[in-house]
Amino acid sequence: MPNINKQILEKANAAISQGDFEGFLALCTEDTVWTFEGGRTLRGKAAVREWMKTAYQEPPRFRVHRMIAEGDFLAALGDITLKDEAGNAAQHSYCDVWRFREGKMAELHAFVVESGTGAG
Repeated sequence: MPNINKQILEKANAAISQGDFEGFLALCTEDTVWTFEGGRTLRGKAAVREWMKTAYQEPPRFRVHRMIAEGDFLAALGDITLKDEAGNAAQHSYCDVWRFREGKMAELHAFVVESGTGAG
C-alpha cells in the first residue's frame, strides 16, 4: 500500500506541475479535507479547486526530497516555489502529510514555511 500511495502522489504532483488541476483533483476523494497548519481548512474538491485558481496562478515548481509512508499515511518533504501577491517567486519548505482512502488522497495536513525568494 505505501508504494501505491507514493505512485499516486507522484502522479498528482506531475499533474500540478503541468497546470492540470483537474487531473490532480481526480486523484482526491470528493470529501477531501486540506488543513494548512496555522491557516485555513478547505473542505471538498470544490473548495480546493477554487483555492488552486488563486494560489497557483501559474504552476508551482517543486522538488520532493523524501517520502515516508506508513499504512494509509504518506509524508512528503520538499521545497516549492510559488508566485507571491506581487508576482515574485517565493521559495517555501514544506511537509505535506497525506491520508489515503481507497486509492485517493482524502486528507492533507500541510506545514509550509517561506524560506527565501527567487529560487527555482
